Amino acid sequence: MPSSPRSPAVVPAPVSLTADDAAAPFALGPGIHVSGTTDAPAAFAALLTARTGLDATVGDDGAIAFRLESGGTAESYRITVDDASVTVAAPDAAGLFYGAQTLGQLVVAADGGWIVPAVEIVDAPRFGYRGLMLDVARHFFDVATVEAYVDRAASLKLNVLHLHLSDDQGWRLHLDSRPRLTERASATAVGGDAGGFYTKDDYARLVAYAASRHVVVVPELDMPGHTHAVGLAYPELAEPPVPPTDAVQDDREPRTGTPYTGIAVGFSSLRIDDERTYDFVADVFGELAAMTPGPYLHFGGDESLATSPEDFATFVTRTSAIIAHLGKTPVAWHEAGAAPGIADDTVGQYWGFTTPDGGADELARAFVANGSRIVLSPADAVYLDMKYDDATTLGLTWANGPTSVRRAYEWEPAAVVPGVGDGDILGVEAALWTETGLSRDDLDTLAFPRLAAAAEAAWSPATGTSGLRTWDSFRARVGALGPLWSSLGIHYFRSPEIAWEA
Repeated sequence: MPSSPRSPAVVPAPVSLTADDAAAPFALGPGIHVSGTTDAPAAFAALLTARTGLDATVGDDGAIAFRLESGGTAESYRITVDDASVTVAAPDAAGLFYGAQTLGQLVVAADGGWIVPAVEIVDAPRFGYRGLMLDVARHFFDVATVEAYVDRAASLKLNVLHLHLSDDQGWRLHLDSRPRLTERASATAVGGDAGGFYTKDDYARLVAYAASRHVVVVPELDMPGHTHAVGLAYPELAEPPVPPTDAVQDDREPRTGTPYTGIAVGFSSLRIDDERTYDFVADVFGELAAMTPGPYLHFGGDESLATSPEDFATFVTRTSAIIAHLGKTPVAWHEAGAAPGIADDTVGQYWGFTTPDGGADELARAFVANGSRIVLSPADAVYLDMKYDDATTLGLTWANGPTSVRRAYEWEPAAVVPGVGDGDILGVEAALWTETGLSRDDLDTLAFPRLAAAAEAAWSPATGTSGLRTWDSFRARVGALGPLWSSLGIHYFRSPEIAWEA
């Protein structure tokens, strides 16, 4: 009987993992049978084939069994492996699906064959909201690429895909109520690259595909800043651009009526005192709400440097109320916490640093004081568009310089915003901005392995409460996933911080 070559490597770290190194593992071979009534058996069978080339038969009876069992928290699961069988039990379909992802990570080569080591795993998520934001505005990505990123997120037990659908560089979703947005404002991207947009059928396909992987889509239409593209389609709604305070790349200065292809921020604004602006807000979010089965609509609110504080507060108050009246939960970046009239249940998304500066922590706490919660996306930890080090070509460095894998890992959600603990945190979300990412391989290089670090912050026990929640443990576990990621076509960055398994 083959033996396990190493300790089991699971990412994100489970609540508990007990390996029996003296026990014989479960041997995998041709014609393996997998049983269960949810989507988990097929998900595991696909992982098994990608990793090993073995085909599994999914049916009513099998040595590898996925079982719904009462008890336990939502999305939790238990895996038990011995030499005769593998059992994955969970109280819901999502838990079984996440158990399938873990089981796929446990499959390893040994003595010329494939095994699952004898192990017992008990697992459940720390936070209910575990997200990845994908920016399709600065560079556009087709439906197939977004679906691939749904798969990548779900493989790490993330359950939210936040789509950044509009920005100064382009508007990426067709809406019948405002057709000129895609007719006039979708064709370009950063650097003058080609743009694009999703039809309503495309969006429905993405939402359905995400749901099949237990992922909720959170769409974002960013305003009142980041709205230069809106002005191309509906100039009566936009103020003239203000000269940016940060460096403009390649002299791409924003000009009224001309598509913007640089990466400066903070120069655009909607007309806050014009009632036509709120007709626009009601139209686009009303149509988006009807298209989006999930509970959240994100209205941006960040870097509105061309909008006065008084006008910004007015806009946030009115827009959050419009979204709330649609029966959805508004979400906004943390700057919106400055508006005293913001809708009560608005979720704040904190993108300041792991050590807050500039009053960002106070703005984040405003959402908690208002009876809501926050999502943590600290830029110097989980902004995946940062360089890994000075030598890497992809990425930026504004978030306190390059973000190494270790820095992406070594932060604790409950320690970021003083006075905000686990009960005030809805979850954690990594952000994959695309100023420098032009292809799926680029996205993979920026995201992996740092997305795994973000997933561990979102799913796993708090830092210091488990022997697995350490940098040394993580770098060993994530290094062991290199062969699996390669078999799944993930073009990950082979960081020298990690001892990658061949």
